[in-house]
Amino acid sequence: MSKLGTLGARLHRGEIGYDFVGKRKIWYGISILITITAILGLTVRGLNMGIEFQGGAVFTTGKSSVSVSQAETFAREASGHDAVVQKLGNGGLRVQIAGIDTDKSDAIKDKLAADLKVNSEQINADLVGPSWGDQIANKAWEGLAIFMVLVVIYLAIAFEWRMAIAALVALIHDITITVGIYALVGFEVTPGTVIGLLTILGYSLYDTVVVFDSLKEQTKDITKQTRWTYSDVADRSINSTLVRSINTTVVALLPVAGLLFIGGGVLGAGTLNDISLSLFVGLAAGAYSSIFIATPLVADLKEREPQMKALRKRVLAKRAQAAAQGESLEPRGNESYEDGEPDDVTPAVVGPRNQPASRTRGRGRPSGKRR
Repeated sequence: MSKLGTLGARLHRGEIGYDFVGKRKIWYGISILITITAILGLTVRGLNMGIEFQGGAVFTTGKSSVSVSQAETFAREASGHDAVVQKLGNGGLRVQIAGIDTDKSDAIKDKLAADLKVNSEQINADLVGPSWGDQIANKAWEGLAIFMVLVVIYLAIAFEWRMAIAALVALIHDITITVGIYALVGFEVTPGTVIGLLTILGYSLYDTVVVFDSLKEQTKDITKQTRWTYSDVADRSINSTLVRSINTTVVALLPVAGLLFIGGGVLGAGTLNDISLSLFVGLAAGAYSSIFIATPLVADLKEREPQMKALRKRVLAKRAQAAAQGESLEPRGNESYEDGEPDDVTPAVVGPRNQPASRTRGRGRPSGKRR
């Protein structure tokens, strides 16, 4: 078995683990710092919206010897606006100018033809009106809002409202970071970017739900025992799914990284950047938020409940009593729980971290264990 597989098995059995929930203030601080940086990027630089959202024109030329930088200068002089120019595989140019009126497109086209020394009939112009761009932007926001509402409703029904709130916070966290990165690097925001955002939100939600499902299963009848607090079980749920989250994230990031760094960077396929950057940043942020934000936040909210406060008080009191007697309540390896707790305690809760304990017969004696 590989080292990572061995590590995953030991994490799942609870033989080792990391205190994610206990260090939640560190993760919250890191997320707040990244979010503030993203908001500053949005405030200072803003988003480079594509013509689909602003309106404008895209001029495609035939083969031309003019460089990209020269074409940008010619387009700026012809339109009075900044232009995005890309070199096409056939030697032609794609000149994108946002924020211009469609009735000025013919004059701009003729001026470009003269500067680029090509026939104006060889230049194709695709026009997008500003009103249509506004409709696209509104539809994008509507789609995002509907997605968020449905997520909250589903999680509130399938799990509980605290998990729904935690998942919503994690999703907003992922969106803010991704959009902030777009503002900082200046990549163009297109409909492909919106598709990428919705895709990474679905991935982040999937990763979060896996942890929540484990947490829900392990916290059944948690108040009937006095060994584990809710935060302890939340930690075990994260650790038991940690390697799985790492594996799925790495596997998902590899092809996206190929699109972004090789397709967009090396080959110059700029049309891939708008979607690949949102996927790359969003997948990484989604994996982070599922582990370091969503589940610790659920634990924070649950620990405020009166019954969980009472449970924590009982657990800490019992640990203090055991420590005074020189004993430890922490199970080791495959140790079974045998301190006389009720028989109907959920096995996954009272066993060693993520190793389910044996069902008991009689008074706290594991089944199948010889007298």
